[in-house]
Amino acid sequence: MSPAAGDPGRGLSARRVFTDPVLFLAAGFGAGLAPLAPGTAGSLVGLALYFLLAQLPAWGYGLALALASIAGIPICSGASARLGVHDHAGVVWDEIAGMLLAMLPAAVLPAGWLAPVAGFVLFRLFDIAKPGPIGRADRTLGGGAGVMADDLLAGACAAVVLWALLWWRVA
Repeated sequence: MSPAAGDPGRGLSARRVFTDPVLFLAAGFGAGLAPLAPGTAGSLVGLALYFLLAQLPAWGYGLALALASIAGIPICSGASARLGVHDHAGVVWDEIAGMLLAMLPAAVLPAGWLAPVAGFVLFRLFDIAKPGPIGRADRTLGGGAGVMADDLLAGACAAVVLWALLWWRVA
């Protein structure tokens, strides 16, 4: 966990976020400034983006997901350099991309109103608990790819479970 994990405001201010395009994106358009649970706030931004992007055809959603994931590497790397912290708690672009990945099954399969709730809860559980390779990625990988990796793995795990729930018509 980063030194700033318990202090999402350290080095990250509204003034910096709203004047620096890299920090603006990295902080999830300001969601990373939340004084409590900035990762959850970033995940909610990802959920809101899911609702917008789910209107696209499946290939469009997939393209947006790929762009968000690939763009996250230089965004998170740039934010780390600016803030002097590898994975600052206020950097939530990784949660946004991870949430979009978690919601992929709901974007491409018939899903009811419970699917977004289930996807959000599953993603947060995997992101917070960091079981197995998710935790390993969080502890060992560096740079922007390292910041993104654990959240994309958490999103992939949540997506697999959500896919199964939708397959069995539970969500």
